[in-house]
Amino acid sequence: MSVSLLLVPLAVATVAAVRGATADRDDRGRIICQVQTRMRDETLLTAALRETNAVVSAEDQGIVAAWDRVQANFRRGEDGVWSAHLTGEVDEQRAVDIIRAIDAGYGRQVQRAVLDRLRERAPAAGLRLESETVADDASVRMVFAVEGRSS
Repeated sequence: MSVSLLLVPLAVATVAAVRGATADRDDRGRIICQVQTRMRDETLLTAALRETNAVVSAEDQGIVAAWDRVQANFRRGEDGVWSAHLTGEVDEQRAVDIIRAIDAGYGRQVQRAVLDRLRERAPAAGLRLESETVADDASVRMVFAVEGRSS
């Protein structure tokens, strides 16, 4: 007997991930865009930011990511979701595009974490990984064999 799991990348849902964007200017006249996302896990967010070639640093209450002429300050809201405050050479569309790229990377990080947990926990559940294939759309198919049990 075998069990197949098909994990579709969360990056497919990136369009729905961006809840909204607003723009304003700071005291120096720079455009500031604030974009809400679905991202919650700090470690996965940091990895996703690095995947976009951002220089990432942690602060007391958030994360700072810097690219060429754009900086994003991430802060966690009361609901646990991060908000990104982007400054520099950025407009609303570029801010949304940056967040979508980060969200896509976040989805890939989530997928990797889930796959790692499945591989790690399978033996304890009496499963043995027989095969693993990655499709063109980055979905992963894992086939597990159920280890024999005596009744």
